[in-house]
Amino acid sequence: MMPVALASTSAVAYGISDYLGGVASRRARALRVVSVSYPISIVLVGLAAVVVGGAPSADGIGWGLVSGLSSGIAVWTFYVALSRGPMSVISPITAVLAAAGPLAFGLVAGERPGTRVLVGMTLALVATVLVSLEGENGSSVEHGRLTRGVAALTVAAGLAFAGFFVLLSRVPEGEGLWPVASSRVGATAVVLLAALAARESFRFDRRLVGIGAVIAVFDAVANGAFYYASQAGMLSLVSVIAALYPAFTVALAITHGGERLRAVQMLGMALAGVAIALLALG
Repeated sequence: MMPVALASTSAVAYGISDYLGGVASRRARALRVVSVSYPISIVLVGLAAVVVGGAPSADGIGWGLVSGLSSGIAVWTFYVALSRGPMSVISPITAVLAAAGPLAFGLVAGERPGTRVLVGMTLALVATVLVSLEGENGSSVEHGRLTRGVAALTVAAGLAFAGFFVLLSRVPEGEGLWPVASSRVGATAVVLLAALAARESFRFDRRLVGIGAVIAVFDAVANGAFYYASQAGMLSLVSVIAALYPAFTVALAITHGGERLRAVQMLGMALAGVAIALLALG
């Protein structure tokens, strides 16, 4: 039950962070937003690591750092793909790869979920795709085509997100939050390099810094909760739950953003609820 609760907390926090990032990106480019939020998240997780304690090892810090590099690459390639192609195609492909990758890794590594859990995982994967689907009347504006280049970026983003989940789960137990802090350092290094390459401005107004700080809080909670979930339970289980974060992003877009829920997303939300219930009972 605890791994499910932690993974669900991670999904909620990722969903809120993603929604706030989308709101902020209406006033500034996405890379500028993460250039604010990611460095702040290092400070927040670092302070939490001091409070929590633990005995970090070179292996733990190394796994954390590599997972962060994978996370940063994922964010970079995902945003580039979104800037060039249709979100209604890119988002679900990225989401399902991010969930399916750790699921496959866990099963190959010897994890053996029960029948009820397997059914819940399957429903969670389907729900992730459905809630990520957006059309002309959804929250995104269609632009571009799914060219080979955009498809390659989309797959790369999905695999990099999957790599983040897998790599962070490899951290040995008892190391506190230090590996998560290391992960945020790696991710921050990548997004700042991406911002420099894109010649982004690093002049931030107070509003952007403020919302960046709030995003950083939820980002830190999401990463920390997933980290502990992956140590307390099966990676194949917690990864598909964490990957349900688009459901919470969509829910906020409806309740606070004035967007309308499409029928396919409504079905996805219902399946997500059923999936979490099955996984919790499994």
